[in-house]
Amino acid sequence: MFLIKKKKVFDNELNKTKKSFFYKIKNIFLKKSKIDPNIIIDSIEEILLSSDIGRETTTKIIQNLENKIKKEKYKKTQDLYDFLNQEIEYIFKNIKNECLEDKIKCYKKKPYVIMVVGVNGVGKTTTIGKLAFLLKKKGFNSIIGAADTFREAAIDQLEIWAKKARVPIVKQHIHADPASVVYDTLQSAKSKKKDVVLIDTAGRLQNRIGLMEELSKISRVMKKVIHESPHEVILILDATTGQNAFEQVKKFTSFVKVSSIILTKIEGTAKGGVVIGIMDQFKIPIQYIGIGEKIQDLKKFDGKEFIDCLFEKKNHEHEPSLT
Repeated sequence: MFLIKKKKVFDNELNKTKKSFFYKIKNIFLKKSKIDPNIIIDSIEEILLSSDIGRETTTKIIQNLENKIKKEKYKKTQDLYDFLNQEIEYIFKNIKNECLEDKIKCYKKKPYVIMVVGVNGVGKTTTIGKLAFLLKKKGFNSIIGAADTFREAAIDQLEIWAKKARVPIVKQHIHADPASVVYDTLQSAKSKKKDVVLIDTAGRLQNRIGLMEELSKISRVMKKVIHESPHEVILILDATTGQNAFEQVKKFTSFVKVSSIILTKIEGTAKGGVVIGIMDQFKIPIQYIGIGEKIQDLKKFDGKEFIDCLFEKKNHEHEPSLT
């Protein structure tokens, strides 16, 4: 009963993406009694691109499909459909996705320091509050550092979320030195024996050089207090931005070692295919997805569940054949 309910909830979260991906692909196979494989390939390519999977990943998938058609004889379009499913599954299987909660548990020298990065407007502050709440529910004793001192109201917003999560926050005034906030936060975490530190950072990607210097300075200060930190760098991405999310990953990974991703607003977009492209091109695991505005609306990402949701497997007695 629990498994059925869980799948139904995930189906709802990906409903818009399914309509732009699965239903369109399914319709290709049901239009005619016989279908030219070249037409199928062209149609699949168009759907993959429109789902924001990305040109590079789409090209790779299409080439593999074409090679498969040349090598093997298909009796049913379902065979090709299944192979498409397998191609996308392979992308996810190739990426090691160690659970954040497990990494925190296994780390003996507390605290475990997480630096959260992302451009303004992607839901970074909200996500930090949700993550703090989730980790608290899992039994971790956390603290938040409000190191985004550039954006107006960022500190106030983070403080509201910290109160909702019932997690302490270290803050200073607007335009204070972010590295100073980080130093105070880590010192407080050590003295109070916290399990996890969540550090918010500025998202001024338009000022790329300034942001790079700021993050480098923050990292240096972290290492002075806790030598191995940051142990985790989480990049927050907005799923509704589609291809723009690719550019954000490229820019952030060019000057900081991103270890995982949290994808927000996936329930409100038909561009959920961006998940596939990002994992294929950057090999960075997605830890969680944001699915709403409530503090509990942060769910652990399950790659297999994601794929199973997109590829609803149904047995058709009368499937069209490939010519």
